[in-house]
Amino acid sequence: MFLDRRDAGRRLAERMRQVIRPENALVLGLPRGGVPVAFEVAKALNVPLDVIVVRKLGVPFQPELGFGAVGEGGLVVINEDVVRMANLTPREMAAVEERERAEVERRARRFRGERAPEGLTGRTVIVVDDGVATGGTARAACQVARARGAERVIFAAPVGAPESIQSLRRDADEVVCLETPAQLHAIGAWYADFTQTTDEQVVELLREAASFGRPGERAGAGNPSYAEDVWVDAGRVRLPGRLVVPENAKGAVVFVHGSGSSRHSPRNRYVADVLNRAGLATLLFDLLTPEEEFDRGNVFDIGLLADRLVHVTGWLRQSRAAGLPVGYFGASTGAAAALWAAAEAPNEVVAVVSRGGRPDLAGPRLPAVQAPTLLIVGGRDEAVLELNREAMRHLRCEKTLEIVPGATHLFQEPGALETVAAVARDWFLDHFTRLPV
Repeated sequence: MFLDRRDAGRRLAERMRQVIRPENALVLGLPRGGVPVAFEVAKALNVPLDVIVVRKLGVPFQPELGFGAVGEGGLVVINEDVVRMANLTPREMAAVEERERAEVERRARRFRGERAPEGLTGRTVIVVDDGVATGGTARAACQVARARGAERVIFAAPVGAPESIQSLRRDADEVVCLETPAQLHAIGAWYADFTQTTDEQVVELLREAASFGRPGERAGAGNPSYAEDVWVDAGRVRLPGRLVVPENAKGAVVFVHGSGSSRHSPRNRYVADVLNRAGLATLLFDLLTPEEEFDRGNVFDIGLLADRLVHVTGWLRQSRAAGLPVGYFGASTGAAAALWAAAEAPNEVVAVVSRGGRPDLAGPRLPAVQAPTLLIVGGRDEAVLELNREAMRHLRCEKTLEIVPGATHLFQEPGALETVAAVARDWFLDHFTRLPV
């Protein structure tokens, strides 16, 4: 028996330490009762915490039977077998979807407020609840997490019915459950205190967990004066981001990630942490919406990405970073977007750094770039190195090609990423401090 949900979460966290590595991980609590449990897991692992709001799509004449689930952003997962068995019409399905989608969005706003949801693309996602009876909501949450781009989905709960836990293994890569009694009876029977969790408690726990796993916000890391999840204006769309502004910041660096990555890229987050410690503000944001990411053509639409970057730079000048000189840090295809945007708005950008970038994709825009540009490439990343050497011949601005000996494309070798961060930091500081006061 567990004392309460927090006690269950602490005990669950001990098990989770044995099964996952916290790098690039995220904990999602199922509101409301799953959030206090998830809070303790996220705290112990020092990884971000968010909620995952899902609603089962129930067959109209038998609501307990789900024909799918809906998550935030209108994301829908459909069980075609149930649809055929129940002989559901598109109109019947649409009516249920509309009702449940509205409820999902209402609850998400209630719990999260104006904060942007955590991105799941490419991450290990741990879905947590306070217990599993039938498992319907838990399965829906795992399906929605997968559909939102999670690379690995783990479901975790303190207690659950054996048959339900077993069925969850079809939707999760791994299931962790401390107790699976043959006779569950009721989840609350396994808690000394199973008082209902309120909306207000969920909101407070999310607020308290805002610093978990954040660069520059851990104890002793030199806390920034301002750090917040934000929505940035990127023209026709609004995109989630993370803005950190140290006290007396010397400049602001906008990160432009590469294909298949997001604002949660562990490499860019590491570099951002180094820049924050040096007194530079950073903005990491997603270049595409979750729906757009499904079309790989968008990833290589450099003109589209550059246009959004120009809009985001304008938004940055109205944010807490207003008045600071701006630089771009681009990786892979994001480097091409950074150079393209720098050419389109030459008066907006003071310096550009490319990490393992594809400047060749900026093509004819390269000669128009005026911002001093640093190209960083791994010595063993031969194909990209040749593309960067060719780009150097087309750039007319102040430029430098920095080759990191022994490094491959992702700079995974010992000391390689540290070198990238240090060189980028010095490049930005040098060019920001050259500006007239």
